Amino acid sequence: MSESLNNGQNLSEILNIYTKKWKWFLIGAVIAILLASIYLRYATPQYAGQAKIHIIEEKNASSELAAFSDLDILGVGGKNKVEDEIEVLNSRSNFIEVIKKLKLNIRYNVIGNVKSSEVYRKRPFNINFIANDSIVSNSQLTFYVDIQESSNFGFNFLEDGPVKIYSYGKNIETPIGDIVLTPNSEYLKQYVGKRFLIEIMPVFKVAEAYQANTIIAATGELSNIINIELIDPIPQKSLDILNGLIAEYNQNGIEDKKIIADRTSNFIDERIKEISGELSSVDQDAQDFKTSKGVTDIANESNIALNLSAANRQELENARTQLNIASGMNQIISEENGYDVLPANVGLSDPSIANTTAKYNELALERKRLLKSADEQNPIIVNLDEQLAGLKGTIKSSLSGMERNLGMQVNNLSGQLSRINSKIYSAPSNSRQLRDIERQQQTTESLFLYLLQKREESQIAMASSAPKSKVIDSAHLVQQEPVKPKNGIVYLASFILGLLVPFGIIYGKDLLDTKIHNKHSLEAYTSDVPVLGELPRLSKKDNKIIINDDRSVLAEALRIIRTNLDFLIRTKNATNSKKNNVIFITSSTPGEGKTFVSTNLSMILASTDKKVLLVGADIRNPKLYSFFSGDSVDKLKTTSRNKDAGLTEFLLDDSIQVKDIIRPMLVHHNTIDVIYSGKIPPNPAELLMSSKVEDLLGEVSELYDYVIVDTAPMMVVSDTLLIAPYANHIVYVTRAGVTDEAAVKFPLGLRDEGKLKGISFVVNDVTLDELGYGGKYGYGYSKTSKKWWKF
Repeated sequence: MSESLNNGQNLSEILNIYTKKWKWFLIGAVIAILLASIYLRYATPQYAGQAKIHIIEEKNASSELAAFSDLDILGVGGKNKVEDEIEVLNSRSNFIEVIKKLKLNIRYNVIGNVKSSEVYRKRPFNINFIANDSIVSNSQLTFYVDIQESSNFGFNFLEDGPVKIYSYGKNIETPIGDIVLTPNSEYLKQYVGKRFLIEIMPVFKVAEAYQANTIIAATGELSNIINIELIDPIPQKSLDILNGLIAEYNQNGIEDKKIIADRTSNFIDERIKEISGELSSVDQDAQDFKTSKGVTDIANESNIALNLSAANRQELENARTQLNIASGMNQIISEENGYDVLPANVGLSDPSIANTTAKYNELALERKRLLKSADEQNPIIVNLDEQLAGLKGTIKSSLSGMERNLGMQVNNLSGQLSRINSKIYSAPSNSRQLRDIERQQQTTESLFLYLLQKREESQIAMASSAPKSKVIDSAHLVQQEPVKPKNGIVYLASFILGLLVPFGIIYGKDLLDTKIHNKHSLEAYTSDVPVLGELPRLSKKDNKIIINDDRSVLAEALRIIRTNLDFLIRTKNATNSKKNNVIFITSSTPGEGKTFVSTNLSMILASTDKKVLLVGADIRNPKLYSFFSGDSVDKLKTTSRNKDAGLTEFLLDDSIQVKDIIRPMLVHHNTIDVIYSGKIPPNPAELLMSSKVEDLLGEVSELYDYVIVDTAPMMVVSDTLLIAPYANHIVYVTRAGVTDEAAVKFPLGLRDEGKLKGISFVVNDVTLDELGYGGKYGYGYSKTSKKWWKF
C-alpha cells in the first residue's frame, strides 16, 4: 500500500520501512564500492590541457572594416564580439584542419592483456597512403600489425585471422588503396612482440569528437580573454590540439581580413558609380513633382484652406439649424387641427414669421377667453376663426418658402466645404511625397559624400593583417595528475548510488503497492469500522489449528481478536436483550483465510469453556472438512439419525432436525460442535433463501454461547448477502499482501447502503515484522529469524 505523511504516517514509521531493509542498503553499498574499485583499476586516466588567448579589438585603420565601424552595423567590440569569436574558434572546420595536420584520424593502439592503450608520437612505425588524401580522410578501416623484428611485421584485417608477413617499405593492398609501413628505428625495438590495432577513421568524426570535448569560454562576463581546455588520455595530444587550434584560428583570421580588404575597396568604387547616377535622378524628380502639382509652399496654402473651411462649416451649421427649426415648426402647424397657441421665439431668422406667429397667438388666446362665455357659433368667434385660419396659412406658406431657401443654402455650403476639404486633405499627401523626394535627395547626397571619404580611408588601411588573438598562455597541463577519474568522487558517487538503488526499489514498491499489509494499513481505509486484530503468517511447519494452552503468536493474536469481539458483543447486548452471538466470517475472494479464521476463532472461544458452534455455510466450496481431520481430531458420539447430514440436507429435508446435523468434535483437548455444509447443491443461492436458515440460526443462538458461521466470499457470489440479515456480527477477513484496497471499500459500500450490519475486520497472514503497527510492537512469545535475503 502506498503510504505517506498525508495519510497520517509519521516520520518514524516511514524510516521504519527502510531500516527494516538495512541489509539491502549494506549489500548495495558494498557492491557499488566493489564496482567502483574495478572501474578505477581499469579506467583510462584523463589529463586536462589548457591555453589562454586574448581577443584583440580592431580599431580604426587596424581593421579592414574600420571604414564602416561608425555605422555600428557590424557588431564589433563588446561581449557579443567575444561570444562570436568563441563560436568561430570552436567551429567544426577549424578542428577538421587540426586533425588533418596532426593526422589524428589514424590511431595506433597497442593491445594489452586487459585493455588497449594509444601510442602517440613515439610510434614504432608510420603509415603512408598511396591514395589521395580526400579518400583517406573520409574512409574507415581497421587492421592489426604484429611487430616481429626490425625488418618484418605481421599484418591481418581480423583479430583471429591468418597473419601475413611483410617487409617494411612494401605495398599492402587495402580497401582504401595501397599503404606502406616505414619503421621508426628509435622506438621500434621496445615494441617487438607487441600487437597493434590501427584504426583509420573519417576526419570529420574525429573532429566532432574533439570539438565536443573542448571547452571554450570567456574568463569574465566583459573580458576579452578566452580560456580553452581539452581533456584527453594522452597529455601531449591535448596540448598539440590546443596549439594547433589557436594557430588555425589566427591564420584563418588573417586570410579573412585580406579577403575583406579587397572586397571592401571594390565595393566602395562600385557604390560611388551607382550613387552618382541616383543623385542626379532624385534632383530631377523633385523638380518634376513641384511643376506637376502646381505648388510652391504647401504649408501656407494649407493654412489658408483651413481658415476658409472653419468659416464655411460655421455657416453650414447655422443654415442646418434654421432648416431644422422651420421643418419642426411647419410640422407642428400641419398636425394642429384646432387653434391652440404656437411656439414663439424659436430662433427663426425671418422676422415676418415671428410677427405673424405672435399675432396668431394673441387671437388664439382671445378666442379661448371668449369661449368661456360664448359658443363657437358666436359671430365674434366665427370671425376670429377666419382670421386664425388665414394667419396659419400665411405662417405655413412662409415656413415652406423658408425651408426651400435654407435647403438650397445648405447644399451650396456643403459643396463649398467639400471642395475646401479636398484641398486640405490632399496637402499632407503632397507634403509627404515631397518630403520623401527631399529625404531621398539628402540621403543619396550624404551617402555619396560618405563613400568619397571612406574611399580615401580604405586606401591607407593596414598594409599587412595582424592575428586576431594574442597567446597569453600556450597549451599546458592544468596539473600533472589525472583530472579524471577522481577516486574520491567515484567512491562517493558509487556509495550514494548503492544506497539509492535499494531505496528506489523499496520506495517504488511501496508507492505502487495498494495491498493491505497489517492492521495499521487497514485502518487507513476502514475509518470508523473496527479492526479486531491481525493473524501472523504461518510456515509449513506451524500448526494450522491452535491447541489448548497455546502460547504461540497465532494464539495470542486470536486471544486479542476474541477480546475485541467480546467487547463488541457486550456493547450491543447493553441495548438489546438478545444474545447477539451469531458471527459471520466472510471475505472478498477465496484464499484469504476465512475458514482458517473461522476454525481458529472457534477453538480460541471454546478454550474458555464456552459452548461454541461452527457452521459451514459456504455450500459452494466447503473447506471445514480439511481442518477437522487427522489424529488430533476425535469425532465424539452423537445420537443423530443421519450421521452424514449437513446444512444442505437440513435445508432440503424437513424431516431432519437441527440436532441431527450437529457434530461434536474434540480438537486438541477443546470441544466444539460443527455443522458441516453437506453436499454441494445445484442451486446454492436459492437454497440459502429458505426461511429454515433463519430458524436454524435462531435456535442454535439460544443453545450456544457463540455461533461462528463460515460463509462464502462476498465479491464472488451473493450467498453471504442473502443470509447477512441473520448475523449479529460480520467479521470480514482480509489477507496481507493479497487483499487490495478496492476490496476493502466493497463491504464498506454495502454497509453504507444498509446491506451489512455489525461489520468488523481481521487481517490474516501478516508477516512477523509487520505485526503490530508496522512491526514496532510484537507479541513477544515467539521469535522467528528472517532470512537475510528476504525482501
